[in-house]
Amino acid sequence: MTQELSASRKTIVGVQFLFVAFGSTVLVPLLVGLDPATALFTAGIGTFIFHLVTKGQVPIFLGSSFAFIAPIISASQQWGMPGTIAGIAGVALVYFLMSALVKWQGRKLLDRLFPPVVIGPVIILIGLSLSPAAVNMAKENWLLAFISLISAVIVLTFGKGLVKLVPVVIGIAVGYIVALCMGIVDLSAVATAPWFALPPMIAHFQLPQFAWEPFVFMIPVAIAPVIEHIGDVYVVGAVADRDFVKEPGLHRTMLGDGLACLFASFVGGPPVTTYSEVTGAMQITRVTHPQVIRIAAATAVVFSVIGKLSAILQSIPSSVLGGIMLLLFGSIASVGVQNLIQHKVDLDQTRNIIIVSMTLTMGIGGAVLSFGTFSISGIGLSAMIGVLLNLLLPRKTSSDYDQ
Repeated sequence: MTQELSASRKTIVGVQFLFVAFGSTVLVPLLVGLDPATALFTAGIGTFIFHLVTKGQVPIFLGSSFAFIAPIISASQQWGMPGTIAGIAGVALVYFLMSALVKWQGRKLLDRLFPPVVIGPVIILIGLSLSPAAVNMAKENWLLAFISLISAVIVLTFGKGLVKLVPVVIGIAVGYIVALCMGIVDLSAVATAPWFALPPMIAHFQLPQFAWEPFVFMIPVAIAPVIEHIGDVYVVGAVADRDFVKEPGLHRTMLGDGLACLFASFVGGPPVTTYSEVTGAMQITRVTHPQVIRIAAATAVVFSVIGKLSAILQSIPSSVLGGIMLLLFGSIASVGVQNLIQHKVDLDQTRNIIIVSMTLTMGIGGAVLSFGTFSISGIGLSAMIGVLLNLLLPRKTSSDYDQ
């Protein structure tokens, strides 16, 4: 359902939508060592690319993806950040292939490859694999971490309307203010930062240092975001009372997301994904006009060139971020559990127990598969194992029939 709004009202709501997505969009680069201004820039331009491909019909905002935090950290330790960022092009390749498959076979093939019994454990693993990083950052100052955490929890529990959708922003803001009062924030970089400046990766643009190892490493990790993309398109369609899977088509939304990820890899930003937070904001405000989302994207681009803002974001104490991460990463894992429950995955079936068990233990246990100089581990390896087991294991085993 699309409301007719004045230009000023659209602008106000669009800026408001960006603040809903702001916390998560800048948190991802802060955690993996990328520039938050670049992430805002790629989120804004990526959203415009998505809207161009989808004929301007689908009210979706693309922001930094949490699914790639652990893979980016792991890949950067092996191949350096330049090679890792270039490897994000592998994520785009997955979206392109899935777009072609959907165009050719429809969604049934995706349901066969990536059922809930595969996706649920992968999402759980994304949250659990990040938990050590959250604890390590929080323990630098437990007081600050708990202040940030409690602030976010209070907003989630008692917040109303749009306030309930920005727990990350409010939690970080409260923690940052307390840190300022404690005198442990270094503002020297903020004082010397220019008011306006292009994001570093844009101002000093260089072609990515392409290497096939991180490229292949990132491909399996894209499975979970692809499935999340499909779910978000259906949810946005329900909120807007439109069938976006039919028109402009799921193949177009996937292609748009993939091109946005490809753009991010060329300019040094994290992979982007559809943001359910903004969908929630649309549901509350009942504003679903795609133009409003494009205003949010334009605001993100404007924010990306405010040098002072980027410096402030980078001055946030790691313990403040750690406190928020304790909640966020646990929430990601709980979404995976929720996915299994909602789709009524039968864990009395032997095959389902095997798939869930192997996916989790291989990922949490740190299993590594190596071929010469190439290796794959963590979420990517676990996702591949889950998909293969789902395809190879029989739907019913003899023990299932005996029960």
